[in-house]
Amino acid sequence: MASPSLKYTNKLAGQRVLILGGTSGLGFCVAEAAIEHGANVVISSSNQSKLDKTVARLKEAYPTQTEKQTITTHVCDLSDSANLDANFEALFQVATVGGTVKLNHIVTTAGDALSLPPLSDVTSEVVQKSMHVRFVAPAVMAKYVEKYVEKSPASSFTMTGGVRGRKPAPGWSLATSVSVAVEGLARGLALDLKPIRVNVVSPGAVHTELFGWLPQEQLNGMLEMFKTSSTTGTVGRPEDLAESYIYLMKDQFITGSVIESNGGTLLV
Repeated sequence: MASPSLKYTNKLAGQRVLILGGTSGLGFCVAEAAIEHGANVVISSSNQSKLDKTVARLKEAYPTQTEKQTITTHVCDLSDSANLDANFEALFQVATVGGTVKLNHIVTTAGDALSLPPLSDVTSEVVQKSMHVRFVAPAVMAKYVEKYVEKSPASSFTMTGGVRGRKPAPGWSLATSVSVAVEGLARGLALDLKPIRVNVVSPGAVHTELFGWLPQEQLNGMLEMFKTSSTTGTVGRPEDLAESYIYLMKDQFITGSVIESNGGTLLV
């Protein structure tokens, strides 16, 4: 009997996916998943050394795929507000081989350390810094999406929010506002960039390298707290969250939407 046509798992085969923040955590797992689905990936971060290590990891994990599929990298510092447009223009020129090919999907999981200052320490500068990488940079990037992404409902732009946008916690006012802003931006861009689809993945607590700076005892306590604030009794894994980003690339009928992956935190 002839093998059936793989119309689902092959949806991303040969497509070009740009991942910002793709050297660790969620972004790295999205890169892995995109490669497994047959895509060519462009990975960006603010550090060339991390990019080089990421390529080596991917080639070691997927030797057969990476012989046929391309992995392209480029440094782009999203925190550099003074040069943000120049950095984006350089990135998109590399990602599209000088404008000769179009991107099919963009995912941004980039994020700096969360700013959780007490209200007494909040200033205009603190607010602006807390929003820059996660909200301002994607907002500025929208004009490059319009220019460099294939104008089709098969194309997508996916941003990353957070569960605190739906469930605030004491001391998290700035983080909550950033998450809400990202969701609002996605709904607006879904209209402004149509037919390109724009969506958000909103993670709950996910155990990634961002927690690496914590002493082990403090980290263990935090992870236990995350577990008790879910209905699954677990902490999110980046390889699980990656499925949400892949889904938003593949479903050509979803736009202006938020995918929640938080272990039931909103129910507790």
